[in-house]
Order: sequence, then C-alpha cells, then structure tokens
Amino acid sequence: GRGVMPSIVCSVEEILNMGYVIAREKVTSTFKIQNTSTLTLRYSMQLDSLSSTRDKDQQRIPSFIMSSLQRTEFVGTQNYNGLSVFSIFPTEGEIVAGKSQDFTVTFSPDHESLYYSDCLKVVLFGKEIAHVIRLKGAAREHPMFVEGGVPLDVPIESLAVTSPPSSQEAPNGGNVLPLTLYYKTLQEPAKSILLVLEYIEGESSPVPARAELKVGSIQTAQFASKKSVEFTLESPPLLQQKGFTIEAAKGTLERGQVKCIGVSWVPPADFRPDDPLLVTALLTLKGDIKETYRILFMGKVVSAY
Repeated sequence: GRGVMPSIVCSVEEILNMGYVIAREKVTSTFKIQNTSTLTLRYSMQLDSLSSTRDKDQQRIPSFIMSSLQRTEFVGTQNYNGLSVFSIFPTEGEIVAGKSQDFTVTFSPDHESLYYSDCLKVVLFGKEIAHVIRLKGAAREHPMFVEGGVPLDVPIESLAVTSPPSSQEAPNGGNVLPLTLYYKTLQEPAKSILLVLEYIEGESSPVPARAELKVGSIQTAQFASKKSVEFTLESPPLLQQKGFTIEAAKGTLERGQVKCIGVSWVPPADFRPDDPLLVTALLTLKGDIKETYRILFMGKVVSAY
C-alpha cells in the first residue's frame, strides 16, 4: 500500500469579513477550495455555532473578564430568531483530485450588532481539520457606520429581553406619561470611539503619528428617499493647539461608499510625557437619521529603542 497526505488550498486565508448589512437583509460571499492532493477528498463544513458542545462551552468564564487576552471562543452575537446568522452551502461532498469546489456563505442578521462572528472548519474524512476560517459581520438599523479606533464596549451581547419602563419610573415626578412621550424625554448617549496616536521618539527622521476613521454608507434597497450620507468631524481650536491635524473632516457618501478621515499628531512644544493627552471632538452623520459619535483623541510618545 501507499500512504497519501490529503492537502487543500483555500482562497480565504483566515478571516472572511462579510462587512455591514442592514438588519433583516442578507449578503453572500463565495470562496474556493482546491484539492491539491492525488486522491478524492470527502469533506464536511462545520460551524462552531452549531456544535453539539456549544452549550457546555458557554458555561466558561467569558474571555473579556479573564486575565488572559487569548481568545479561543469565536462564536459571537447570534440571531434572536434561533436561526444561524451564517450559513454555508454546500455543507458536505467530495472534491476530486486536482479539482476545485465553490462555497457560498450567507450572512443574514435579524437585529443590529457589530459583533456577529462564527468559526467555520473544513473537516476531511470526518476527522481531520484541514482549514479554519473566522466569519465576521456587522448589522445596522440605519445605512451608515463608523469604524476604527479602540473598542470601548464589551463584544458580548446579552439576549435578555428588557421590559418597557413602568409608570412609577416616569421622569416628571411620578406622573404617568404616554410611552412615546416618555421615550422622547430620554437622550441616547453618543457612542464613543478612542483613537490612539503613537509618536515614535528618537528616530533620525521622525514622522507624525497617524490613525484613521472609516465612515461608510451601506448598499441597500431600503431608504430609497435618502440616497446619500453626510459626515462632519469638528475641529475645535484645542485639537490644533495639542498638535492634532484632521484630513477630510467632512464629505458626502453615496450608497456602498467608504471614506477615510485621516488624523495626524505631532507633540506640541509644551507636551509632557507624564501628563496624558486626551482631546474630544464630535463626529456627526446625517442620513435617514442623525447620529453623533464622541471621538477621543489620545496622543502618546513611545521610544524607538
């Protein structure tokens, strides 16, 4: 007899990012697997979210409160309706030696979240994991998004259902308000994004520290009456005094378009490394609604040695 090692080549290395989609819509993406061995490979595609041991795995302490930052659980937010947010087709079959197979991944979120994720394993002959792909995606109720910087929230979502406030919780001294009026009295806090700029000190030719934010408009058939998204990042005098420069601070986005807001920083003459530098500015998006993000600019000096 002769032993042969099965081998494959996948067109996706590690991460398949499905991008942003409007909640309750869906988007698809395809990738290819080629059989580079000399024998026919019998495969199956397995999602961690459908694993028989997932309930047991969820009893562990969440990674974000453990001392170790290494993450081994890649199943993030899932649909409220109980259906998988990611699906794969075909799920099993055979690939003849030297041939390829196309696979289609469908992302269909049913509510807004930035942390949809799953892990797809390519298993050969029911036992050997030949390739692992992390699936990621985000969903929004409105056709615009901002990404970049350091996350300031917890990437694990509670599925608990919160009940409407009772009349005893009315904000006008206990008098009962109609529910719609009550909600209008509540101001949703602006979302915060931390942008860290590290200036390298000690180099022969120092360059400004740089970072960027991405502002995007989601491609969708909904919201036809509002085709474009406008964005503005204010540049208060304090930002300039502290050495920050903003590039492309305002603009207009068409459907499916993404633009970058560049930020550079050079420490001012009176900068003290032991005194943290933090300046705040507001980023405003106007589409079908108006959204405001609080951008926290942090300047740090690090040594090149």
